[in-house]
Amino acid sequence: MKEVRFFYVPNAATQHELTDDEAQHAVRVLRLSVGDEVMLMDGEGSFFRAELTETSKKRCSYRIVEAQPQPRQWMGHLHLAMAPTKNMDRTEWLAEKATEIGFDELTFLRCQFSERTVLKEERIDKILVSAMKQSHKAWKPLLNGMTDFKEFVGRSYRGGKFICHCYDQPDLQAKQLLKDVLKGGEDSLVLIGPEGDFSIDEVRLAEQQGFVPVSLGRSRLRTETAALVAVHLMHLANE
Repeated sequence: MKEVRFFYVPNAATQHELTDDEAQHAVRVLRLSVGDEVMLMDGEGSFFRAELTETSKKRCSYRIVEAQPQPRQWMGHLHLAMAPTKNMDRTEWLAEKATEIGFDELTFLRCQFSERTVLKEERIDKILVSAMKQSHKAWKPLLNGMTDFKEFVGRSYRGGKFICHCYDQPDLQAKQLLKDVLKGGEDSLVLIGPEGDFSIDEVRLAEQQGFVPVSLGRSRLRTETAALVAVHLMHLANE
C-alpha cells in the first residue's frame, strides 16, 4: 500500500489540477499514476482526499473524494516579525522550523542594524509550503516582505505586542519573561531584532507604540534561535 502523499493546492476545492511544480513532483519524482489517492491541502484549514484522474509530463488532474476540514491546533493569531539574518540559510531554517511548530504570519523587518535588507520572498514561500506539507499543517503562514521597522511598529494591532531585546538600562521599561505575559487565546505579535539587536531608539519607539519589552531567558540567543523560541512560546501558550 502506497503512502498517501500531501500536495499544496490553493483553492483546491474549486480546482481540478495540481500546480505545475506539484504535478511534476507527483509524476516525475513520486511516479504516481491514474487511480492513486493523494491528500490535498489548501493552506486555509482544509484537507481533501482526492484521486488522480489524469497524469502526464506537465499535467496532473484529480477529483475530490472527500473534504476534511481540520480543527485549529492553536488559538489566536501568532505573528512573528524579525530582521532576516545575514546568512540566509539561518533565516530559511527558521521559516521551516516555525512552520513545523505552527504559527500564522511572518514579517521581515528592515532595522537600523540590519545586515540584510533584501531577500527572495519566493524562496521563503516555497520553504513554508514544504514545511507545511511535511508537518501536515492545514494553514499556510502568511508571508510579508521587507518592511521598515518604524512603519511597522506604528501600525494598529489588536492583540499583545512584544519586543525582545538585550538592553538593560534604567530609561527603558523593565523586561518580563515572554512566557509569563502571553495570554492564551489572544493574538500575539513578537519582534526579534538583527544580529546586532535593535537600536536603543528603535526599542524606545516600540515602547511608545505600546510594545511590551520581554526577555526569552538568561541565554544569549542567535536571531533565528530567538525567533524560534518566541514562536514555540506563543504556540504553547495557545494550544
